[in-house]
Amino acid sequence: MISVENIGEVRGFRLARSILGRAMYYTAAYWVDGLMVDTGCFHSVTDLVSALEELRVDRVVNTHSHEDHIGANAAISTKFGAEILAHPLAIPVLATPQKQKHLNPYQIVMWGYPEPSSASPIPETIETVHHRFNVLPTPGHSPDHICLHEPREGWLFCGDTYIGGRDRALRADYNVWQIIASLRRLSELPIDLIFTGSGNVRTNGSAALKEKVAYLESIGEQIFELHRKGLSYREIRRKLFGRELLIAYVTLGHFTGKHLVRSFIEDRPLSLESDK
Repeated sequence: MISVENIGEVRGFRLARSILGRAMYYTAAYWVDGLMVDTGCFHSVTDLVSALEELRVDRVVNTHSHEDHIGANAAISTKFGAEILAHPLAIPVLATPQKQKHLNPYQIVMWGYPEPSSASPIPETIETVHHRFNVLPTPGHSPDHICLHEPREGWLFCGDTYIGGRDRALRADYNVWQIIASLRRLSELPIDLIFTGSGNVRTNGSAALKEKVAYLESIGEQIFELHRKGLSYREIRRKLFGRELLIAYVTLGHFTGKHLVRSFIEDRPLSLESDK
């Protein structure tokens, strides 16, 4: 399943596996000036390649190596001769996804294992005919995460660094403190439009980033206050967020509110330990 939207010069593709006519979970890819940012999941390869038929694709940039962002790398590289660029930590994963990454059942159903693809280390800047993008390391969602910022246009292609809404759960392998640090750095930049990994486009980008940082910092303060009172991770989660979300059960405990609480407490940087 695919939907296509033009946002000025940028063409956005929202992609998902369809079961019984319903999209299971949307991810996104973007095209601008011959550059692809991410390529969706394996289950949507045919839809995306078909939608790119009349476009020129010179390069692909992967914001990170998660399976829902690299699915059509191989097909696009083969069809268009496009170069693939990624963070150095992502390159081995792209080359042998099934050996490097264990996917849980929900990940296989929704996104599937990508075909192997060959990538080169991404430089500090990416230039197209009409644009120049700064490459920004933004770990937290994954160690190999990067964003692309076009300062003249105020564009941020953020992958999964910025996810809208008020987080009530976290995946087991995310680091919430690194996420906050990455969001804070991005919030200091001139950003108008945020092109997110789910396909939503957020206006007033810098303000949205600051709002997300403030929310996460507030939640962190509340978690530490309850932790100092001796509440367990589960008790803190129930007090702040209520019952676990449906995603906790769909992912068999891989994505839960308890993991959000745990990351705030256990992943806290040493530089902040004196604040306990």
